[in-house]
Amino acid sequence: MESQTLLDELAVDAYRSALRAGVFIDERIATELGVDRARIAEARKALQGLRLLSQGGEGPAVPLDPEVVEVELIAPLEMSVARQRRQIAGIHRQLSTLSTLYRSVEHHQGTDVSIRVLDNAADVRREIDLARRRCTKERMSLQPGGGRSAHLLQSDLVQTQELLRRGVRVRTLYQHTARSSLTTRSYVAQISEAGAEVRTSAELSERLIVYDRRTAFVPKERKGSEPPGAAVVTDPTLVAYLCRSFEAAWQVGRPFTSTEPADQQQVSAELRSSILRLMAMGLKDEVIARRLGMAARTCRRYISALMTELGATSRFQAGVLLGRQAAENSAAGGVDSVTGDVQGSGANSVTGDVPGHDPAGEELAVHK
Repeated sequence: MESQTLLDELAVDAYRSALRAGVFIDERIATELGVDRARIAEARKALQGLRLLSQGGEGPAVPLDPEVVEVELIAPLEMSVARQRRQIAGIHRQLSTLSTLYRSVEHHQGTDVSIRVLDNAADVRREIDLARRRCTKERMSLQPGGGRSAHLLQSDLVQTQELLRRGVRVRTLYQHTARSSLTTRSYVAQISEAGAEVRTSAELSERLIVYDRRTAFVPKERKGSEPPGAAVVTDPTLVAYLCRSFEAAWQVGRPFTSTEPADQQQVSAELRSSILRLMAMGLKDEVIARRLGMAARTCRRYISALMTELGATSRFQAGVLLGRQAAENSAAGGVDSVTGDVQGSGANSVTGDVPGHDPAGEELAVHK
């Protein structure tokens, strides 16, 4: 009912005409509105179906009070809502008792550990749902791997908006390559309008979700095609470390929704710099693509353009040229003119490579 219009514009105009005349006469209303009589007959049937017109009988139909119709339509819906609320209250009452029992036994048995590893993806989702419902202050998340799939973002949209309505601060960090995803841009626009904060960075480490700086979710390494499990971390020292890692990455991130030319140019420069630096490290195209959250084909196009810029005819020659420039700048203690990195600084500790990282593993992409 909520996605449907009760009456079209013609039916409303016909009802208005009948109100002025006091009766609904097809031929007169068709002439007044300048439409076929058959269409007016359809409008009359629609109005009678909603009981906005009498059935007519021997005489013409007459308009009826819409407030009476409103009560008739709303009453069963209100009864259904009340019944569902009673069901929700009953479920909450019964499970609250069991939850209290579960926590007391868990604590008594000493199973309330600071790190729990869940092998089943469904168990991980349930834990994330629970953490989201309990969240009162902040959710922060790192989401590497480029753009997210439409069905995951649609699922997360409702949950993120619900967090924002409760006054929870929501911060999410994607990779720069997520900007090229239309579905991700649409999702970010909607949650940003509701108050979320979203930034991007050239490279990120693993997926990470932290609720209220108390509970963190870190995915396990993916093996095969099955969704991986995750570690649920509640140790204050470890969670604080993960929060500091997030903050370090957040500080250098660029606002996702920014339209400033300077930000756009910086994003492009950082992506280019990362590709050059990873090429200089001798990494293969597929590895570079995974690190930057882009398709291998896209990565090869970038590399081809950069090799042309370097004047290299092969990956080997490009690596030699990059290595030579890096060595020259390192000896001078300066800034690499090719990659823009300060020599001797090494890879960013937050965005360094993670063996086995798989940007396709989206079990934690639905932030919840």
